[in-house]
Amino acid sequence: MSDVRVIIKRDSVEREERVVTAGTTAADLFDGDRTIVAARVAGQLKDLAYPVAEGDEVEPVEITSEDGLNILRHSAAHVMAQAVQDLFPEAKLGIGPPIKDGFYYDFDVEKPFTPEDLKAVEKRMQEIQKRGQRFSRRAVTDEAAREELAAEPYKLELIGLKGSAAEAADGASAEVGAGELTIYDNLDAKTGELCWSDLCRGPHLPTTRNIPAFKLMRSGGAYWRGSEKNPMLQRIYGTAWPTKDELKAHLDFLVEAEKRDHRRLGAELDLFSFPDELGPGLAVFHPKGGVVRKAMENYSRRRHEEAGYEFVNTPHISKEHLFETSGHLPHYADGMFPPIEFDGQNYRLKAMNCPMHNLIFKSRGRSYRELPLRLFEFGTVYRYEKSGVVHGLTRSRGFTQDDAHIYCTTEQMPQELDTLLTFVLDLLRDYGLVDFELELSTRDPESDKFIGSDEDWAEATEALRQAAEKQGLPLVPDPGGAAYYGPKISVQARDAIGRSWQMSTIQVDFNQPKRFGLEYTSADGSRQQPVMLHRALFGSIERFFGVLVEHYAGAFPAWLAPVQAVGIPIGDAHVPYLEEFAAAAKAKGLRFEVDASADRMQKKIRNAQKSKVPYMVIAGDEDMAAGAVSFRYRDGSQKNGIPRDQALAEILDAVERRIQV
Repeated sequence: MSDVRVIIKRDSVEREERVVTAGTTAADLFDGDRTIVAARVAGQLKDLAYPVAEGDEVEPVEITSEDGLNILRHSAAHVMAQAVQDLFPEAKLGIGPPIKDGFYYDFDVEKPFTPEDLKAVEKRMQEIQKRGQRFSRRAVTDEAAREELAAEPYKLELIGLKGSAAEAADGASAEVGAGELTIYDNLDAKTGELCWSDLCRGPHLPTTRNIPAFKLMRSGGAYWRGSEKNPMLQRIYGTAWPTKDELKAHLDFLVEAEKRDHRRLGAELDLFSFPDELGPGLAVFHPKGGVVRKAMENYSRRRHEEAGYEFVNTPHISKEHLFETSGHLPHYADGMFPPIEFDGQNYRLKAMNCPMHNLIFKSRGRSYRELPLRLFEFGTVYRYEKSGVVHGLTRSRGFTQDDAHIYCTTEQMPQELDTLLTFVLDLLRDYGLVDFELELSTRDPESDKFIGSDEDWAEATEALRQAAEKQGLPLVPDPGGAAYYGPKISVQARDAIGRSWQMSTIQVDFNQPKRFGLEYTSADGSRQQPVMLHRALFGSIERFFGVLVEHYAGAFPAWLAPVQAVGIPIGDAHVPYLEEFAAAAKAKGLRFEVDASADRMQKKIRNAQKSKVPYMVIAGDEDMAAGAVSFRYRDGSQKNGIPRDQALAEILDAVERRIQV
């Protein structure tokens, strides 16, 4: 056998040249390192069984890396599908991609899976895992694949989609790719006998023993390839991790996340609801939720006024042509509600505010002396989200954006971006989010999605990059993730349990001003085009509300709490005393209630704790005699005998300084 020369690349610096015998596999190169589950060769992920070739640069893929976790979870999805077909031979296979923190597989079965079914499937998966079945790749022709998979109608459909844009858009890319078609066989570790096979692009782990920790989570209905026009399949979700400890930590995290679910807390705390009569993704805010929302909006409004923004209002509906002018309709028609025809014209529900703000700018002549012009609106918009992705307040069909558009000169743009990003981060910190990273989304030069000149894109991207770097925060590249009209910076914020949420976005736009013919008179009297900066600070009021509910687990800081303090009398004789205290608190603008119900004091305390009220103000005979009250806090601690003026000052201080108690 001849030798081949390969390079082992462990990072951007460490490179090892090695001469090996022809037929040596990637697994042989990394023999003994069980943390490595695949290899990257010339940018392509390969199974460890891949035989290296002359000149290959081979990079190890560790199981803890993003690619490694995806391979682990996709392999677990195959094991789950094998287990399902072992137990339910009539089940037809859909797709089974890895997803964030887990995987799923879709099946066409006669009836939905029950919790008992999932237990049986998981037990069968454990048996398959222990047997150490080997994942083996083989290339097949389209014709051979169709013959072999004749009993799998959904796989046959995927073969027809091979290499198309459609398959890449709906998760099918885990099954088929643009190149050769491949099938993965699960082979018995001892005999090599075929146990199960599936159409798949790969790669996979070497054996099922490399799946150390997994659990099935739930099942539910899912339309084939995400379209309501297709059959409803049954989807089983699972999770898989490199170690049992990591699996346990993830399951513990999910328990905590469930406790914080804003949909559950919204109902428990009487904040908002989603009536069936309205339709999916449309919320109504109850009085308590309205109080929180008002506090959020009022503080934001005050900060914007201080920063020189001017408030505007625009309609909820417009002639369709407006969104053609802006360029949104050609690019985002699928995300907009269908047209409404009357008076012989098509109208659209507003899905974004920027076209209407452009009309405000264009309504009269503008001078350079007016720039930067900062327009701000709490503007309600409507977007057609598929019912399967609607999720409470964080993914809805009707929501209110805290939307701003800044019109400035090219020379003003760098400073405006710097000031704008600082303003955004400071305001998010005021609401209690403090852990950030920034994402810079740029265009893909190979895509025809993006409009505008190379020069404009380069200038806008560099200005955003410089503004982001001044913040001293991690900056993550997002190639190809820009809006069609310009690059953007997205603020990613982590909540109290470490989840990352996309918050504010800032976008530079040279294109809409061109499309609308926006101009201002410069100092030399010439007509110039402004730069347009898009900025949604919360993203939407509703979504930010949901994030804050989960961040605080419903226990809002005093300044945001719907009820900031509740008076709890030890007996009926103490009610007037607390009502007098409440009147003084309300006169200072505090939200104070007195529980004068017939419940016993301990039940009143439990009710206040359940409602997550920051301050419980208790009064009995000794308090009345001393002109004092006692505090009980949400954490169960208590402070007794506080003079009334001092007690009122403490609550006011917590509200004014926006601190958690």
